[in-house]
Amino acid sequence: MPPELTTFLFGMTPIGEIRAAVIWGMTYGKLSSAEALFWGYLGNVLVAVLIVLLLPKIAEFARQHFQPINHIFRKVFAKTRKKHSKNFLRFAELSLLILVAVPLPGSGAYTGALVAWLFGVKPKVAIPLIAVGIFLAGLIVLGLTNGGLAFAKSF
Repeated sequence: MPPELTTFLFGMTPIGEIRAAVIWGMTYGKLSSAEALFWGYLGNVLVAVLIVLLLPKIAEFARQHFQPINHIFRKVFAKTRKKHSKNFLRFAELSLLILVAVPLPGSGAYTGALVAWLFGVKPKVAIPLIAVGIFLAGLIVLGLTNGGLAFAKSF
């Protein structure tokens, strides 16, 4: 499989996202930094856009057709919004951007898309924020990877 396609697919994975894509593309795929960032970004953005656009429709279908899911959704929405709405809504855009941009476990585009849906952030607002966050995460990982590779080559 071509390294560009593999890097693109790594960008789509829920746990790896752009973090794994950039590292894999540069180390095993032998792609340049720019190529690894481009293909990983493309895969990660594509899946994030699909989630942002499809999750509300899937959730609504599930709520209408499966009563236990509807009950769980009502509880989760009520509890989460009550506990976090005040802080999130005050800094909604910045919070979403940082959540996606910080390359740590539990953050990223999947989490950002879920949080955007949970707090009712409109897709026209959520998608650009998530896209910028993915790019920033990619740049952070790229910097750390390049620094680590340069450090390793010095030995």
